[in-house]
Formats: sequence, structure tokens, C-alpha cells
Amino acid sequence: MARVKVELGDDLQINWRSFALEQVNSKESDDWKAWEQGPDYVSRGLWPLRGGIAARAQGADAHNRYMDKILEAKHVNREDVRTREAVLEIAEAANLDIEKFVEVIDDPDTLAQIGTDHEDALARGVFGTPTFVFADGTSAFLKMFTPPEDESMSAFNDFMGIASKRKYFGELKRPQPPWPRGARD
Repeated sequence: MARVKVELGDDLQINWRSFALEQVNSKESDDWKAWEQGPDYVSRGLWPLRGGIAARAQGADAHNRYMDKILEAKHVNREDVRTREAVLEIAEAANLDIEKFVEVIDDPDTLAQIGTDHEDALARGVFGTPTFVFADGTSAFLKMFTPPEDESMSAFNDFMGIASKRKYFGELKRPQPPWPRGARD
């Protein structure tokens, strides 16, 4: 998405929102909410979501820089980004105003926003990430590897052609195995 955003600039609007996978995957009762747990709760993923909200409070450019850094750290470098300290390091690497970032990340309202975003996503049928919600309200979940750099734009266009313009495609799934064998070659 970062490469596509560079290519398309303001023609691509990305409105990132929180979706707590630890809530979806929880073995707790239905009334248990990850974002409502006390300060002793050790979260598997709320800190990066809190960081996203704190970065968004500094504007779209700041948020985009944060998202680029945290996604690279987690999915490319395979770093553990689940702690407050890791998220603060990523915010620093994204050149965010750390004082403002800390103020928002530690605000209890930030946890409440995660809950609001999550519940809104559930109401739209979201079950996992990344799910793309289009302007007309339709949505699509996409599981993929990062394409080669020279294919980023064409892969994005192919996805958009199927996901946003062809509402009759309900599910496309490759049998496992063999996928992902050879997907990264």
C-alpha cells in the first residue's frame, strides 16, 4: 500500500481504523472486551492500535509515516511491536511529536476509540485484516504477500478491479497446500 500511495498520491485516500484481532480470537466470553481491561492486562496488539490513533491525531502525513514504519517493522523485519516501548520507538522513527504522541497513546479515550472502531467494523462484516471498505460501503478482505516492487501498482489495480468493481465475486481462495509455496519466488 505504501508504494501504491506514493504512486497515486492524493488520488488514493486511506482511512485506517482499528480492528482488534485479539478480540476476534479471544477465548473469553462474548461480553469481554480487550480494550476494557485494566492496566495490568498484557495485550497482544492494542499498543500498535493506540499508536495509530495517536499518530492520526498529528495529521494524515504523520499517520501515514507511522503506518509505513509499523507495518515494515512487523511484517518485513518481523519485530515484536506489541509493547508501548516498541510503538514509541516506531513513532520516533516516523518523526512524530513524541510528547503529543504519548499524551494521546496514554489517554483512556484512545482505548475507547479502538472499541468504537472495532464494533463499527463488526457491523460492516469485518472479520480480519486487512479489510478494505470502499466508498459505496462494500468491502473485501485480502490475504497476500507483498508483490515485487515493479508489480505493486498492477497488483493493486487487479485487486481493485475484482474487489471494488465486481460485487459478485464473493471469495477467491487458493488451496493450501500448495499456496503459499512459490508465492515469493
